[in-house]
Amino acid sequence: MDIQGVVAEGFEPVRDAFVRNFEVLGDRGAAVAVYRDGRKVVDLWGGSRDADGTEPWTEDTAQIVRSATKGVAAAVPLLLHQRGLLDLDAPVGSYWPEFKAGGKEKVLVRDLLAHRAGIPALDRGLTAAEAADGVSGPRAVAAQHPFWEPGTGHGYHAQTYSWLLSELVLRVTGRRLGSVLAEDIAEPLGLDFWIGLPETEAEAGRVGRVAPVDPPESAGMLRTRPRRNVSEAYADPGSLTRRAFAAIDPLPDENAPAYRAAELPASNGIGTARALARFYGATIGVVEDGARIFTPATTGLAAREHSSGPDRVLVVNTRFGAGYMLHGPASPLLSPASFGHPGRGGSLAFADPEAGIGFGYVTNALAKSVTADPRAQALVRALRSAL
Repeated sequence: MDIQGVVAEGFEPVRDAFVRNFEVLGDRGAAVAVYRDGRKVVDLWGGSRDADGTEPWTEDTAQIVRSATKGVAAAVPLLLHQRGLLDLDAPVGSYWPEFKAGGKEKVLVRDLLAHRAGIPALDRGLTAAEAADGVSGPRAVAAQHPFWEPGTGHGYHAQTYSWLLSELVLRVTGRRLGSVLAEDIAEPLGLDFWIGLPETEAEAGRVGRVAPVDPPESAGMLRTRPRRNVSEAYADPGSLTRRAFAAIDPLPDENAPAYRAAELPASNGIGTARALARFYGATIGVVEDGARIFTPATTGLAAREHSSGPDRVLVVNTRFGAGYMLHGPASPLLSPASFGHPGRGGSLAFADPEAGIGFGYVTNALAKSVTADPRAQALVRALRSAL
């Protein structure tokens, strides 16, 4: 495998693990990047830009990162909070009156970010067109009766997170979440990351195609069977697990231009590993050219536990801060101080304020993993060994 890029002295284990991901764990095209104390120390890429093609992955290749989008999207409401424009302890209905319907008048902004709002699914799944039109999704979650008393427990809002966050930001600012991200975060930081890919050849031509893959026989660890209750939850069409992931039904074509152009903060962010690592580096401190996103107080808010224990959707124990998944058995990150988000199928990005780390991994080979892909975990273990 021809691996391109650079690795600072001492971080060679990350390169070794990245190579092994191709040789043993079934990667087809991928990139990994690491910032430490604001300085880029790992920036690697290899394989093909399309999971089902042969054209090489280049330095600027971008990919859809599925739910790793959530962590980037969460920076928008936290930035609004930091600016005094959004109160996390205010009812969502104070900004979005229609949301009060169905017994949701006490749902706090903090509950939305921490997956405690009780509306991870919809009574009727939306079509891909409805999901992307900017109206049907917010209308559906506003009208939806909660599946449990909001604030009393948590469950992963796999798809509904898109419409909850996007409409909240729109009501507070009058701007689309993707626009706030682009203008207030991505452009100042020089990030190649979009929620709503611009319809220009310059950006669209950089994005590779994703595809589901089966693990090779050599990757025995990828074939490990999940616990029975988890398998049953995903197999049962009536379970909250299946219904949460089927809030868009049927599943959209993630390579379609219309899907890439939509603003779905839960699932369709597109970017590079370098952008993700730099983004997370800027959430915990100053990166190379003096840029940063969060104040120390906002960083602490992102990393502070808001939800923990049995997840009513993922059927495992999970932990969430204000918009971010936290380190735990279901989604191991670098250390208990880490906050970030995995993407179903492989991608992973996070910050670790104690180690000064911003990490990003993207892949076009979408495996069956949900929160702890073996390829991403191999890179995390290698990074840990290098520190």
